[in-house]
Amino acid sequence: MRFAGFSDAWEECKLDEVFKYEQPIKYIVKSTEYDETFDTPVLTAGKSFLLGYTDEISGIKNATVENPVVIFDDFTTASHYVDFPFKIKSSAIKLLSLSDDDADNFYFMFNTLKNIKYVPQSHERHWISKFSELEIYKPIAAEQQKIGSFFKQLDTTIALHQKKLELLKKQKQAYLQKMFI
Repeated sequence: MRFAGFSDAWEECKLDEVFKYEQPIKYIVKSTEYDETFDTPVLTAGKSFLLGYTDEISGIKNATVENPVVIFDDFTTASHYVDFPFKIKSSAIKLLSLSDDDADNFYFMFNTLKNIKYVPQSHERHWISKFSELEIYKPIAAEQQKIGSFFKQLDTTIALHQKKLELLKKQKQAYLQKMFI
């Protein structure tokens, strides 16, 4: 499926041509005493994603909306898009950013990465040994931008509806408690 106005062939390339990785050592949280009153989120690439909040003020990865990163679990290949400052829990995470910000759209490339059908068969570090060598296809920058913006808007809409759903569930629970005391 293509957006109108785009018909150029997609270019084949390897993931390590698109993403550069950073070892997370300087961003690993020292204390696991998390508290909701602290400011800095502690992340993992697994399903739990947000482990808690730390009061540590050094070694924070300063991801932003303009300069996001992907946290990639080297063992499970799970990944998350992050556009806010954070610390991480484990050295098993790779921090991925675009090799060339001008040539590629981050959100398009993140969705390309998330869409790779790969199931880890062993307990090994996958970015260098497997993922970085995987071949992907990418369109020209303008088409990447269009596709990335489309999926970003969908994800924003989904998140908004999930928040509404959570509020409705809490409201229902409150009514149930009041009715059936």
